[in-house]
Amino acid sequence: MTHYPILMTELPERLRALFSNRWLVFVASMWVQSCSGIGYLFGSISPVIKGNMGYNQKQIAFLGVAKDLGDGIGFLAGSLSEVLPMWAILCIGVAQNFVGYGLVWLIVTHTLPTLPLWVLCVAIFVGTNGETYFNTAALVSCVQNFPKSRGPVVGVLKGFAGLSGAIITQLYAIFNASNEASLILMIAVWPSIVILSLMFVIRPVDGHRQVRPSDSSSFVFTYSVCLILAAYLLVVLLLTDLVDLSQTVITVFTVGLIIIILLPVTIPFKLVFFSEPLPLTEESLLFEPQRQELNKSEQEGSEVILSEVEDEKPAEIDSLPTPERQKRIAHLQAKLFQAAAEGAVRVRRKKGPRRGENFTLFQALVKADFWLIFLSLVLASGSGLTVIDNLGQMCESLGYDDTQIFVSMISIWNFLGRVGGGYLSEIIIRNYAYPRPVAMAIAQVIMAFALFFYAMGWPGAIYVLTILIGLSYGAHWAIVPATASELFGLKSFGAVYNFLALSSTVGSLIFSGVLASNIYDYEAEKQASLKLQGLVDDGSSLSCSGVICYSVTCGILSGLCILAVALTLIVVYRTKSVYAQLYGNSRV
Repeated sequence: MTHYPILMTELPERLRALFSNRWLVFVASMWVQSCSGIGYLFGSISPVIKGNMGYNQKQIAFLGVAKDLGDGIGFLAGSLSEVLPMWAILCIGVAQNFVGYGLVWLIVTHTLPTLPLWVLCVAIFVGTNGETYFNTAALVSCVQNFPKSRGPVVGVLKGFAGLSGAIITQLYAIFNASNEASLILMIAVWPSIVILSLMFVIRPVDGHRQVRPSDSSSFVFTYSVCLILAAYLLVVLLLTDLVDLSQTVITVFTVGLIIIILLPVTIPFKLVFFSEPLPLTEESLLFEPQRQELNKSEQEGSEVILSEVEDEKPAEIDSLPTPERQKRIAHLQAKLFQAAAEGAVRVRRKKGPRRGENFTLFQALVKADFWLIFLSLVLASGSGLTVIDNLGQMCESLGYDDTQIFVSMISIWNFLGRVGGGYLSEIIIRNYAYPRPVAMAIAQVIMAFALFFYAMGWPGAIYVLTILIGLSYGAHWAIVPATASELFGLKSFGAVYNFLALSSTVGSLIFSGVLASNIYDYEAEKQASLKLQGLVDDGSSLSCSGVICYSVTCGILSGLCILAVALTLIVVYRTKSVYAQLYGNSRV
């Protein structure tokens, strides 16, 4: 009781500290991200749009491409984040999401008169592009607040974005809506409510001044909650698929889901209200590349000399023990500095950065490694996104009524792929000093196998496809950002990464918009002609049934993923020396 009056007098100060706590910003960003992966729900809403609007598969594919373009073009959001406060960035995203998907709902439910296909394409593009603003605000704020823990922070936030489809689907289930189009309305309304309520929390708060010894245990707790959440959703979805659950049980499961999502908020509350004030350590916000920028003239001179040392040192130096090798290189460098100062030698200037140094986007665009990675992603990541976009139609063609279960499952495995892909790539580079793209090649092999399994029509193909495509596609987007930063530096990392992220959209435009839709419509027309001949039971709409609808597409995509593996292995071969310098020699 003696502490109660003191607590009351300190309460306003503690509340201010809570509002400015970087962990509260991080947790709120997780909740924002749990609403920001709305693009993953396209597989659930596309059958509704197709049925209500009478579209064929090619028209649905155009809508999928519009969604992918909206999801992939984030340059404007990134640029605005440099001049606008984060709450303004979030408001722009909310406005786009609400207007875009609100218009889709009005059109699909025929509340508005029937409008041309291009109007729906624009609406879906605008609505989905809103999530780039959510992502930008959350990632920029948290990276600035946790400058030395960017990997764990980005991994968790991206994981929640990957789970958002499953989370929103489960929340939607408690409404037991008879009209399937109401899911589109929820996509428009639910993220708007959540993000508007949190928009003043998501911001940089000088988090580099809030370092505590307990931060590592807080990250472990956060990762544990993420894994529990994924496992919980997976169990709930499997029970929903296998057992006819009552509405009461579904509501109880959804309440449990909400409790798990809220659990991480205990971290900032514990730090502010239940921990003794501790002397805080300050993390430096000035990374090495920025220091080099401030000392540009010195850096350029030393880089030129170091580059010359690389060219002039004898080959046998690399085989010497580390202390002796460093001593010999330092001696050679000193001689070159002296000779250059006396004019005895002319040191050659580099024409551009080398791998592992800071590139601008335009410098990266002329490098073979950049385009090898980009093309590999077009083939593999584009194939994965094609499956995700068409998953609802694939399930319907196999006779499954509840396609939302599979859409939610692929979101869960996508999340686990991001966590597992990042962890696997760290083991590869830290323990063996192999290039990080090795992990990407492994993911692409898994993707090729999953597509081939479905193409063969083997039992349980849709489950194998959902799990393995989710894992392998998610792994790509845990590996690619780190690879880009290692090969092309941090100076223009945002621009380089956003350009690489366009690869999925390019692949989806080709594979979903042209390949998959044309093959589907061809098979649907064949089946329709049989109906007219009386050989198949009459149906009311042009649709395809059976594994044949997508087996040819998956077979072609499987071959393209093998080609992607070959391109990735070329990158591995070309970058071995870079990773050896960054992480030391291999243990094997």
